[in-house]
Amino acid sequence: MRHGRNLTKNCDRMIVQTDQLLETWDIHNRINLYVLDAIAAEGLDAQSPAKGRTVGELFAHLHNVRLMWLQAAAPELLKGLQKIEKADAAKKALIRKSLTDSGKAIGKLISQSLMAGGKIKGFKPHAAAFVGYLISHESHHRGQIVLLLKQAGHRLDNKVLYGMWEWGVR
Repeated sequence: MRHGRNLTKNCDRMIVQTDQLLETWDIHNRINLYVLDAIAAEGLDAQSPAKGRTVGELFAHLHNVRLMWLQAAAPELLKGLQKIEKADAAKKALIRKSLTDSGKAIGKLISQSLMAGGKIKGFKPHAAAFVGYLISHESHHRGQIVLLLKQAGHRLDNKVLYGMWEWGVR
């Protein structure tokens, strides 16, 4: 009897941890959308004086990297998702829909992987590290986006700059 209760407690903990990891991914994705929503349409064309990607191209890159991981780890989750081409990187509605949809697909990949032992095909060591990797990668580019906007004269409002750190309300 005692062994059964311990097993139940461990299962409950695993469910809570899975839910928390998925919620963390969802919050992160909503923060990306929060920042995108705060950018005026002309801000998507902002580019560093040193060239490189525009703001819109950076958002497209986030989406396209997600698709790359889905292709490698769970191609069945790509259904209905399409790469954002450079020519479409200034289309805010397309970027928003694409990030929303690819965010949901990555959430499904994480959930499926956690339920199947915590492995992501093509990524080591495990699903939790994969979530950390994606959040780190996307946050790096989100920082670039904020800087590019500032340099191009499209600085984000302080409410947004502080708001993207308010994970408890996003």
